[in-house]
Amino acid sequence: QVRLMESGGDSVQPGGALTLSCVASEDQFKDSCIGWFRQAPGKAREAVASIYPLGAHIYWLDSVRGRFTIARDNAQITVTLQMTGLKSEDSGMYYCAAKSDKNCYASEGRPEAFSTWGAGTQITVSS
Repeated sequence: QVRLMESGGDSVQPGGALTLSCVASEDQFKDSCIGWFRQAPGKAREAVASIYPLGAHIYWLDSVRGRFTIARDNAQITVTLQMTGLKSEDSGMYYCAAKSDKNCYASEGRPEAFSTWGAGTQITVSS
């Protein structure tokens, strides 16, 4: 069974930085759009960023542009989300997810467009 596994979540102070990693269990994800999503308690899951197989990317949230960087290493089947300047509103469970195809833009950031999900990793930004 294909799996995604996130890591890197932690508790940090405002202004801090974290890097999340998502590792896929199978090579097929080299040809897939991979996305990072987040969900705060009581709120809907929202798309943060997505990345195409060859590295082009989309940041779905204006609030993360310039602070978050998504990247992938297809040799390692890994997608990372580097986060800097963290704010309390960045707190939540972060998930990586894969589409069954490479077209990130067509997803429009909708969680239902992604078919495989990891279990998530928690980020808490608090002083």
